[in-house]
Amino acid sequence: MGKHNEFGKLGEQIAVDFLMDNGYSILARNYRHQKAEIDILAIKEEFLAVVEVKSRTSGFLANLNEVVNQKKIGLLVNAADFFVQEHNLDEEVRFDLITVVKTKDTYKVEHLKNAFYHF
Repeated sequence: MGKHNEFGKLGEQIAVDFLMDNGYSILARNYRHQKAEIDILAIKEEFLAVVEVKSRTSGFLANLNEVVNQKKIGLLVNAADFFVQEHNLDEEVRFDLITVVKTKDTYKVEHLKNAFYHF
């Protein structure tokens, strides 16, 4: 496995730990439906958070459109809809972005709720 893949997996684990520390229950990781993959599906209160995780070793992309484009949003929406139906969920769906940035020996985690909308 390449170093970037290893760091991506580590970033996802850091995001999972962050969510759990903040009261979320993890329903699924790396959920696949057709051509889409949802990094994390987590639930808290009345929300199902569909979470895209982006990890970087320095700085972060300033423009959200560079991180999650319209095609990716469409794939995530389709996969999230299938997950909700498959598990008969009634929670409101929210699309979040978690960024994990490594600087020297620390990791900075940012959680952007409602990072993008499905319409």
